Amino acid sequence: MGDPCTESNSMAESDSKPPSASKNGKGEGGSGHSFFTWFMVLALLGVWTSVAVVWFELVDYDDVLARAKEFRYNISEVLQGKLGAYDADGDGDFDVEDAKVLLGLKEKPSILVERRAEPESLVEEPEAEPEPEVVEEMIQPSHAEEAAWPFPDPVEEEPVVLEEVEPEGEEEPVEDEAAPEIEISEEQVEEAQVDWESELEGEPEVAEAEESAPAEEDEDDSLSEDAGENQDTASVPEGDDDVYGSQSMDVESEIQEDHTEDAIDTIGEIVEEAVPEETEELDHEELLEVDQGDEPTREDENPQEAEEEPAPAEDQPVEKVLVTAEAAQEQKPKEKVKKKKPKLLNKFDKTIKAEIDAAEKLRKKGKVEEALRAFESLVQRYPQSPRSRYGKAQSEDDLAEKVRSNEVLLKAINTYREVAELPDPPADLVKTTLKRRAERQQFLGRMRGALATLEWLVQLFPEDISLKNDLGVGFLLMGDNKNAKRVYEEVLAVAPNDGFAKVHYGFILKSDNMIAESIPFLREGLQTGDPGTDDGRFYFHLGDALQRVGDSSAYEWYELGHQRGHFASVWQRSLYNVDGLKAQPWWTPRETTYTDLVKTLEKNWKTIRDEALSVMDPSRGLFVPEDENLREKGQWGQFTLWQQGKKVEKSCRSVPKTCALLDRYPEATGCKRGQIKYSVMQPGTHVWPHTGPTNCRLRMHLGLVIPANGCQIRCTNQTRAWEEGKVLIFDDSFEHEVWQDASSYRLIFIVDVWHPELTQYQRQTLSPI
Repeated sequence: MGDPCTESNSMAESDSKPPSASKNGKGEGGSGHSFFTWFMVLALLGVWTSVAVVWFELVDYDDVLARAKEFRYNISEVLQGKLGAYDADGDGDFDVEDAKVLLGLKEKPSILVERRAEPESLVEEPEAEPEPEVVEEMIQPSHAEEAAWPFPDPVEEEPVVLEEVEPEGEEEPVEDEAAPEIEISEEQVEEAQVDWESELEGEPEVAEAEESAPAEEDEDDSLSEDAGENQDTASVPEGDDDVYGSQSMDVESEIQEDHTEDAIDTIGEIVEEAVPEETEELDHEELLEVDQGDEPTREDENPQEAEEEPAPAEDQPVEKVLVTAEAAQEQKPKEKVKKKKPKLLNKFDKTIKAEIDAAEKLRKKGKVEEALRAFESLVQRYPQSPRSRYGKAQSEDDLAEKVRSNEVLLKAINTYREVAELPDPPADLVKTTLKRRAERQQFLGRMRGALATLEWLVQLFPEDISLKNDLGVGFLLMGDNKNAKRVYEEVLAVAPNDGFAKVHYGFILKSDNMIAESIPFLREGLQTGDPGTDDGRFYFHLGDALQRVGDSSAYEWYELGHQRGHFASVWQRSLYNVDGLKAQPWWTPRETTYTDLVKTLEKNWKTIRDEALSVMDPSRGLFVPEDENLREKGQWGQFTLWQQGKKVEKSCRSVPKTCALLDRYPEATGCKRGQIKYSVMQPGTHVWPHTGPTNCRLRMHLGLVIPANGCQIRCTNQTRAWEEGKVLIFDDSFEHEVWQDASSYRLIFIVDVWHPELTQYQRQTLSPI
């Protein structure tokens, strides 16, 4: 037994301890712990509930926020409408300044005091409340539903802001008249909002209308758009790829420089819309959307504005020419309204339209390989289906564009032919197919094959004037002006106002040196504004013809061509340009950066001269007459060493030292848009004002044998003379003119060099001229 004192102490200590809470928290002294436990349970429950809401997307927060935002705007508009009646300072809303006026803390503006005749009635006027809201609501659907929901009076949207009119007491009757208008507008707004919402949800009304249309017309629409897309893809930029783009769509690669300015650069799109009233079966505008006649023939679309000198043309005549041509252009769209959509499906193809549509959908989405496999499968199952085979040709065409393959493009050209040879193809499909075939043949430089296709088309559709126009272009691309002239004479016999035929016929006459006869056809053709006529070449040749007959209106047409975007300026009228290059008529050696070449030429000018004199004997026949039709009179001979960046080995064997000097300068020998040649001009020679074909080169003239007086060259409005042993440098894309009125011949050495601002890539990829 222990000590009694100890036991009593221990009992006292145990009695003095508070009772401890039980494990479940129900003890008498555990109220603090119980509150904390429940707080944690509720907090965790809230967290997990929030996680569940977000994770399982039980609430659309975007919709909630949108509704809250809409509610806020509506409340703001309503309050503004109600409180607007208490506008005391005339600023159109209720704010602190208005409250001060109403409480007597600030005087009311005197102007408003005079205007308000019955302020009490205006404050309590309930009809004015909804006006601001209606105006705001009408603005939204009127823009979204402009086509589907034409409002009766859309012009009243802005004037119906009545807060600013309210203060005028005498205007109260206007409010009475406006009230019924607002009630009508509210009904219209509700209906418009319903239509607007239905449009945003999928446009069911439009869809129903489309479903009710004939199936073949739906197909025709899609095919028309596709054909236009294919036309766009046909326009491959020059020099993008040496394999696929080596046969440039420009005719530059087919024609030497002496014909470059006269070349008809087209692949057929230019005449698609030439005679809208004649195209009864085929909608050219929808099938082929590219109209080359509306754009300049350039590597870059917009010409760089040069440092223009004042043009020797008066402003008033230019305005008359502009009005005439633009008025004709404005008349043309009216003629295109009644065109019929092409029919590209025969009876059998309509039975497999769903399969054709599925394959076509792949092609339109850019899945070219899959589309090709789908159409090939259709052709295997339905070998007599023209539309399936046409889809195969289109897919091959697209694939050739994608992989840059001439071989694949040749397959497409062959497949296009197969479509036209099937037993029962629709006429519109045959026309579309063969036109596309001719274009792709021209793209590859297969001019004879394209000409055969065009002749085939004319035989099948002899009444289609646009196809005859295409055929005329095909002959021009072949250099067969005689047959081209015959074709356009036939066209003008049945369609004397056909602008496309007129400008091309005028061009042919000018090429045959029938200068005066060409002017009416070129002028009248341009004035028609017909598709394919708004082309820089026709402005160029019309102005040139007018200059040669002494008609100063030439510069009016040059000015119009400049305003149309075909010429960089009235002076700089080259047609094959690169945008952004520095443009000035005269250059110094330092500006060209080719100072080493200039020094070499000037240091060795006697060697270059002596070799030229050794080959000038007419009996040798090395100097050939200039054949670009640039002379008004006299004799002008040339002996060429490099042409389009290629060395003429036979010529260089006659002047080996000169060629050896130049071999070190690729800026000259590699200039694919220029020449290196001797030029001899006899007394009494005059060279017409003219321009070179491109802004991509500069021209150096080294004087070799220069008479003391009488030899001059003008570039723009600056005239200079040559000196023996010195180099003149100018940009021959600007207008220049030459006189040789001395008593003996003039001999110079011409060296063309790349424009110094061209990149190395551009120099390698630009097509030759």
